[in-house]
Amino acid sequence: MSLLHDVAERDAWRCWVCDEPVDPDKSVNDPQGPSVDSRTADRKAKVAERLAHRGCNSRKGAVKVVIAWPDSLYVVEPAPLIAVASRLERKGGREMVGRCPSRQDAQEAADWLVDRFSRLVPELPVTADIQAGGGQFLVTLTAGRR
Repeated sequence: MSLLHDVAERDAWRCWVCDEPVDPDKSVNDPQGPSVDSRTADRKAKVAERLAHRGCNSRKGAVKVVIAWPDSLYVVEPAPLIAVASRLERKGGREMVGRCPSRQDAQEAADWLVDRFSRLVPELPVTADIQAGGGQFLVTLTAGRR
């Protein structure tokens, strides 16, 4: 249990898959209970263990992990975030992650992305940029090479 507690404390008791809080008082056998995910989507990831709900961890073994964009964000053609995180972690640089109809929508998406990536890939600081073009606003993430 000490590994579970150490990983959970480091990850602030948040599931890396769904980004929802994990209840430390739930049974480890409960789908909403805590578990240690020792095999992330990218086998070369720098973080060997991550905290996940038991249900998210089990489901991850059967299907490819998808980090969902919130329904509250208005983003056209949102990029698959696990693939973006993997490329930025490996190569650095910039990635276009979505298009928004207004600057406000783009800013909300950019703020959410920076916050989400701070937990998805904690060792990879990313910044978001918004560029106007063609009547829409492009949201890009930038990370330095590691």
